[in-house]
Amino acid sequence: MTGAFNNSSNASQASNRVFNALKTARSQLEAIEQARNERIAIVGMAGRFPGADNLEEFWDLLNQGKSGIRTLSEAELSAAGIPESRFKQPNYVPAYASFSDPTAFDAAFFNYAPREAERIDPQQRVFLECAWSALEDAGYDSHQYDGKIGVYGGAALNSYVINLHSNPDIRESMSPVQAVVNNVMGLMPTRVSYQLDLKGPSCGIQTGCATALVAVHTACQSLLQHECDMALAGGVTVSKATPEGYVHQPGSIAAPDAICRAFDAEGEGTIFGNGVGIVVLKRLQAALLEGDHIYAVIKGTAINNDGAAKVNLIAPSVSGQAAVVQAAIEQAGIDSKTISYVEGHGTGTPLGDPIEIAALNRAFRESSRGGQNSVEAGSVKIGSVKSNLGHLDAAAGAAGLIKTVLALQHKVIPASLNYEQPNPKIDFQNGPFVVNRQRSDWPTQSDNPRRAGVSSFGMGGTNAHAILEESPQSYGQNCTSSEDSRPWQLLVLSAKTPTALSARSEQLAAYLEQHAELPLADVAYTLQVGRRALDCRQFYVCQTASDAIALLKKKRIDHSEKSEILSQRSRSNSIKSVVFMFSGQGAQHIDMAKGLYQTEPV
Repeated sequence: MTGAFNNSSNASQASNRVFNALKTARSQLEAIEQARNERIAIVGMAGRFPGADNLEEFWDLLNQGKSGIRTLSEAELSAAGIPESRFKQPNYVPAYASFSDPTAFDAAFFNYAPREAERIDPQQRVFLECAWSALEDAGYDSHQYDGKIGVYGGAALNSYVINLHSNPDIRESMSPVQAVVNNVMGLMPTRVSYQLDLKGPSCGIQTGCATALVAVHTACQSLLQHECDMALAGGVTVSKATPEGYVHQPGSIAAPDAICRAFDAEGEGTIFGNGVGIVVLKRLQAALLEGDHIYAVIKGTAINNDGAAKVNLIAPSVSGQAAVVQAAIEQAGIDSKTISYVEGHGTGTPLGDPIEIAALNRAFRESSRGGQNSVEAGSVKIGSVKSNLGHLDAAAGAAGLIKTVLALQHKVIPASLNYEQPNPKIDFQNGPFVVNRQRSDWPTQSDNPRRAGVSSFGMGGTNAHAILEESPQSYGQNCTSSEDSRPWQLLVLSAKTPTALSARSEQLAAYLEQHAELPLADVAYTLQVGRRALDCRQFYVCQTASDAIALLKKKRIDHSEKSEILSQRSRSNSIKSVVFMFSGQGAQHIDMAKGLYQTEPV
């Protein structure tokens, strides 16, 4: 009997081992499947582009069909130190594409001494400021966030270090280590990680014009592999610190009149400019669960290289571009017929534009589940933000991505400027694409949400493509609603200086006036957990948005129960003890705690 009992026990143990192994395998397969189906949410953005110093100005520029490229007067050129002998040349193009003052930097905010700050590449300075703004836009303070935040970004060629080296006083007073840390592009993300106290991966990316979109792709992969829980990704270019034009060389990518005519018969190139763009990314399910504002969803991304199957190193390739677009569509798990807009690379060159459309035609045909003839002619609109801004080099992909995200958010496709008639070498007849010449509403396709593709192709053959989908919050899926748990809300503000604190109050008042639909409880929550607590602080107690606006503007409110500005003070560095104060006897009255029972869940 004992032997039989042991045999039964062994069989039971073996059965349990098999069951546990199957359970583990099933869990692993479920995890793989979940990872395969996971998407990435864009929960924050920030950017500065030619003619637009923030994203609101950027959308206004796009929506109104304007160009951010400006023509310089001779007086401006002289003031910038451009010799008259240069700008009087017949092939000199007096055009400049930049956001305002690309060398400006709030050194004190990041605790840099002025002399230390001037030794840092302006691209690193601008990227750092934009990273702070992007994280605030997402509603997160890294000191209060438990997860790991990564940084992926790149910059264009650093010509600033040449200026530093040419100044003997700076050259002799700066150590080689300082020169490297302040000016090597690969260390730019680590500066952000240090200043914002971010613990995730911090990686420099450099793939020419594709840099920013490759950074986004890399950040998405890092999130999907759970290397980080949130990621900042983008690119920056500051190639001309002061307003100046350029000398046109026949056959170059720079247009003879600084006008980018993407996909047009008269296209002769583009103009290079300054810009920066950063997006904040999270895994979609986490973003939905945590109640983030989702601008758009990244369904899939892909990157590759042309290899040697082309004329020379900097020439584009139909096969390479087609392969990366097709790979992104497959990664997204969708039919190409559900994509209704593509933000093209669109440099306006006679060679590049026809190759880009040929590659898109091939990719969309091969990615259509209905077969080669199922892609309807004219069903996909295409445009290029370079017609508004010029070519922003390492930031170009970020500009195209953010433009598309804003278009999805507003359900409007901005016009692609300067287009009259197609480049005769472009095969529009045998594909679904049509240039979006005029601002147009963006309708949905049957039961599918709005979807778009974004391309960015780097000189040297690195190609990147992303598939975007409108936010699930914009069409009523998986939405979380806010409910005010209290009739009174606490609005907290802080800044480095009293002047900055006053400016923040004005900014918040203006924002509440422009977004009257926002629940005040959501605003209060974001201000409390999504903003770094700085030294100068102020808080307000109020019941409604109109109360808050009046208080922020320091106007009187005539209520029986008045909202008040309760405090404004600077924090000292000394450690304060906590004091509990209790009233004496005799203060009790009937219903004195009734308000708490009515408004507090605990």
